[in-house]
Amino acid sequence: MQVYDLSSRVYIITGAGGGIGSVLAEHLHHCGAKLVLGGRDQEKLHRIAEKTGGIALPFEGSDFASAERLAAAATEHFGRIDGAVCCSGSVILKPAHLTTQKEFEDTIAANASAAFGLVRAVAKPMMENGGSIVLFASAASVTGLANHEAIAAGKGAVMGLAGSAAATYARYKIRVNCIAPGLVETPLTARITGNEASLKASVAMHAMGRIGQPEDVAAAAAWLLSDDSSWMSGNTLSIDGGLATMRAR
Repeated sequence: MQVYDLSSRVYIITGAGGGIGSVLAEHLHHCGAKLVLGGRDQEKLHRIAEKTGGIALPFEGSDFASAERLAAAATEHFGRIDGAVCCSGSVILKPAHLTTQKEFEDTIAANASAAFGLVRAVAKPMMENGGSIVLFASAASVTGLANHEAIAAGKGAVMGLAGSAAATYARYKIRVNCIAPGLVETPLTARITGNEASLKASVAMHAMGRIGQPEDVAAAAAWLLSDDSSWMSGNTLSIDGGLATMRAR
């Protein structure tokens, strides 16, 4: 991945113990950034914190107070926040008529609420210096995919949030962008990638002939945090092997 000079930057990453979040955290640390890391799995989170010198705190997507604690830790320890990435999320593959109300509400909380809570928590402290916020949508919110109704709704809300927040905070030099990945091989998607038939069907849906790796997506997130993307805001990047826009021959 491209190495940027981020030696004076402070970033918050939620979902930092996951496949994409952990790779991004290690890369930003390699670039010199200081990190505040949030997540549910404290064991994984603390392992990443040890590798990166980051501050590890619990993060629960449905609880706005947990995002506020991350923002407070960043300002108390480092005096500023230069960016935030919401890598938190969930996966559910069910048609609407088989999805329970709790499953839907949990999906919205893990995705839309988590992203909104993070934006809400970091916007005010970022007004002083500006910076970049990166949120995660999904290819399922860019194109219609069968049995993705709940996750498409949750991630579609994240895309709308990014556009509106980008407009609201542009005058403070805060940029807000989204990444919409296709299927990426992470612990979260192990139920799909670990099944030979499901994996084969998933690969066939991606025109590039493979599913994604965490590095594919983390590289895009690092670019959006860097000054190399300083004139980009309110956009959704499809990092998806062509899933949302192409069909393989």
